[in-house]
Amino acid sequence: MSEPDGIISTERMDWDNMRVFRIVAELGSMNAAAHRLQESAPTIGRKIDQLEKDLNTVLLVRTTRGVELTDAGRIALSHIHAMAESVGEVFENAGNRDRDVEGRIVLATGDGLGPYWIAPRLPQFQEANPKVQLRLRVVDTVPDLLEGEADIAIQFSEPKSPEIIGRKLGVLHYMSFASETYLEGRELPNSLFEYYRYKTILHEGYVHQIERWAPRIAELKKMIDYSLVTNSAAGMIEVCANGGGIAVLPSYIGDVDHRLKPLNLPEIAPIQFWLTYTERVRRLPHGQAVLDWLWTIFDERRIAWFRDAFVHPSQIKRGADSQIARIF
Repeated sequence: MSEPDGIISTERMDWDNMRVFRIVAELGSMNAAAHRLQESAPTIGRKIDQLEKDLNTVLLVRTTRGVELTDAGRIALSHIHAMAESVGEVFENAGNRDRDVEGRIVLATGDGLGPYWIAPRLPQFQEANPKVQLRLRVVDTVPDLLEGEADIAIQFSEPKSPEIIGRKLGVLHYMSFASETYLEGRELPNSLFEYYRYKTILHEGYVHQIERWAPRIAELKKMIDYSLVTNSAAGMIEVCANGGGIAVLPSYIGDVDHRLKPLNLPEIAPIQFWLTYTERVRRLPHGQAVLDWLWTIFDERRIAWFRDAFVHPSQIKRGADSQIARIF
């Protein structure tokens, strides 16, 4: 029985082509998608061509800078995102009902995101996956996943090994915080270059990377009065909360600890971070469960802190359940 004109049978659609299109659209490049998927660029191109043929429309325009979505491509991408979410819900709500996923995964991350963003959300993961043992390891160097130092890592540099899968998880936007105790009776700084008048609290890692932050930050480095330099995020937060000066911290910290007040200044630096793992871990049911959960708790569509564009805490409204709501 033939199909009516204009109707495409879903049985003929290749879901893998849709997955490839989604990644190409996310990265804005065929070559970058090929690198992530560990396939050749011509193979990626053929899959996009086939999807365009199936849909009878042009989804991407190739340019010297990469690819750009057409109007049809944007519509298709929104539907494919919805389809992916639906598939995820099928596995979450209907999958593994007869057998719980089980196993051990070691997750390595820094002393900011690990204790202050991931750990508070860990009980939800444990409730949904009671037989998965997630070991959270706080590290100050990038672990060697190929040598088994961790199974999954969140790191601040894109992996160079072709054997490591690296996907950008988000962007940390560093900004300035202080306590009401410290701010009381003081004139607030109007720019970063007034910081020489204040005590400043920095992480040890910032000092080594400070030239990456802003065009003139090297000049600022010479003027800053470092009241504290430490390798402990917890130490920074406690000193700041108790009136020790202005602390440079990721924007999400203001939602974690309300003793810290965000200053009405631009961000100091946007720093990208990656979710990294091996194909072996991705193929493990408990490994995929951890990866899916991490994507959920860093989902920039729901959570503003990790988007490419900086969102000042003053632009965020919170619902009654204290969860971060959409920007109004």
